[in-house]
Amino acid sequence: MAAVFLQAQSCVCALGDTPEAIRAGLWAGAPGGVAPTDLHTPGRVLHLGAVGTPLPSLEGVPSRQRSRNNALLLAALAPLRACIQVAVDRFGPQRVAVVLGVSTAGLDEGVTAVRQVHAGFGWPHGYDYALQEMGNAAQCVAQQLGTSGPAYVISTACSSGAKAIATGARLLRSGLADAVVAGGGDALSAFTIAGFSALDAVSAERCNPLSANRRGINIGEGAALFLMGRDAGPVRLAGWGESADAHHMSAPEPGGRGAAEAMRRALARAGVAAADIDYVNLHGTATEQNDAMESLAVHRVLGPDVAVSSTKPLTGHALAAAGAIEAAFAWHTLVDNPTGRLPVHWWDGVVDPALPALRPVVPGMALGRPVRHVLSNSFAFGGSNAALLFAQS
Repeated sequence: MAAVFLQAQSCVCALGDTPEAIRAGLWAGAPGGVAPTDLHTPGRVLHLGAVGTPLPSLEGVPSRQRSRNNALLLAALAPLRACIQVAVDRFGPQRVAVVLGVSTAGLDEGVTAVRQVHAGFGWPHGYDYALQEMGNAAQCVAQQLGTSGPAYVISTACSSGAKAIATGARLLRSGLADAVVAGGGDALSAFTIAGFSALDAVSAERCNPLSANRRGINIGEGAALFLMGRDAGPVRLAGWGESADAHHMSAPEPGGRGAAEAMRRALARAGVAAADIDYVNLHGTATEQNDAMESLAVHRVLGPDVAVSSTKPLTGHALAAAGAIEAAFAWHTLVDNPTGRLPVHWWDGVVDPALPALRPVVPGMALGRPVRHVLSNSFAFGGSNAALLFAQS
């Protein structure tokens, strides 16, 4: 089968909106990004991964697409416009696809509109309920680019962004597209925070993955996009694996069987041995159940010696965008990194004796050589699991 490459990438998250800011945050000597705020929860201060950099104006965008979610996607799209245009000119607009992972869409704008109605002021002028349709994110990006190939959204909760990238690979290999803009975006919302709070899954402090003291997630936001194609690029999507264990609507299967199966399928598709994986970006939400099952799965498939970290203490859990943002972190780990620096695992260092031993990345840790293979995990409600395996070209 034809190889699939990530030819260009762009990311916007709590660490920043430039490659320099993101790389500095991944390898810093102290954690940044996530910060305390009560912006979405007045009177209740939480650590959230909010994007603080200015977002593009939506002035010329149709009203049904004027959401913060789409503004985040357009911010990630801006640095890629020139190289995507090259692909459009080469292959034709009908041969360029757009596949995105999204879960919030215009949710927060909908909450604001409903509050105005309940306050007796009627619907906001120009409000369009289609703003909450997840598919409008792909339509927005495609319209901005002038493409007419397949354009759609995958919404499988926290595996969405990773699955969008895997789907982009399938479109390329099947010949349904010659170039794909793939990734994901999600915006912070009081509704989302309240939902996870109802599950007792939100930590007020910076999240603490793998720790015996972990108390839950920090919610984040952001977007990451990739131009994917069959021509060689800086990073190769060597393999991907997906599984669905359907154990529970919101809790992972405790034994990590579905997660392990997704990782094994990624290794098999790539033709890569477990011992060849240099680094694993964990799903690492810092909830009791996720960390327990993921530790079991990683230990079972890759053993105790592979370097691992969760980057969610830096970005928060960006939900449908998480897999795409962490794919961007894999890119930075593989590209222009001659000493093999690895993203730091920020936690309190208190080992949970109930978890199998893993090897979290400490500040300053490096391989002493370029990183060759990175595995990135994304696990979602309903047992939707995805693992992406990236390699140096």
